Amino acid sequence: MLACIRTLAALLALVASIAAAQAPHTVWLEDLTWTELRDRIKGDATTIIVPVGGTEQNGPHMTLGKHNARVRFLAERVAIELGNALVAPVVAYVPEGGVDPPVAHMRFPGTITVPSSTFEATLESAGRSFRLHGFRDIVLLGDHGGYQKDLRVVADRLNREWRGTGVRVHAIVEYARAAEVDYARALRERGYRDDEIGVHAGLADTSLALAVNPGLVRMDQLRADAKPASATGVNGDPRRASAELGRVGVDLIVAETVAAIRKSMARP
Repeated sequence: MLACIRTLAALLALVASIAAAQAPHTVWLEDLTWTELRDRIKGDATTIIVPVGGTEQNGPHMTLGKHNARVRFLAERVAIELGNALVAPVVAYVPEGGVDPPVAHMRFPGTITVPSSTFEATLESAGRSFRLHGFRDIVLLGDHGGYQKDLRVVADRLNREWRGTGVRVHAIVEYARAAEVDYARALRERGYRDDEIGVHAGLADTSLALAVNPGLVRMDQLRADAKPASATGVNGDPRRASAELGRVGVDLIVAETVAAIRKSMARP
């Protein structure tokens, strides 16, 4: 009897050891070892999503890392839907305007900016790295509207250079369009006003943040009596924001982005 117990214990230990040695079930490149990544690429995970966020003010009620948290959450959802994709680390340093004099978001503490040339060079170098290691489709997803043109510049430049190699870069501007245009339309259809929805840190922005991670939003500031104004970095009125409304946006953005990626990859 004792021998059986010992045998069973040994078998359980062996199973636990094998399970611990297996690669984690993740779409995140940075959670893999290099050999695990090599094997995933060989196993047909040849699409890499590059999530681009940004570090900027989002009013008194929302954290500076909103774009980074949001694009991380949504890129993971998109990768899972695609089925053969991995996700690169989030790019958090993006063009946010000039510093001398400070303009737009740069007027508020915590916003970080880099020149467009630096931003584009970073994305281009990342793309070259991904191509070297066997990725065939490099997908750029930008959570901020201000640098969409930079994503297209990088994609066009590398695609011209790599023509005929079977490796392509896809600047999926439909992602930002879904967040900024289509989601706003969906909110209007539910009876919300444009002056509530806003274009920055308003109802739409804040609802998405609540759906992604409620910790991004300071509820005491959100429910303050005074209506937010542009002087506080807010365009819109977030006071009726909710995670339920945010989930509408999440589902819409993921669905439209996945469709756009598949369409782009299907083009000759």
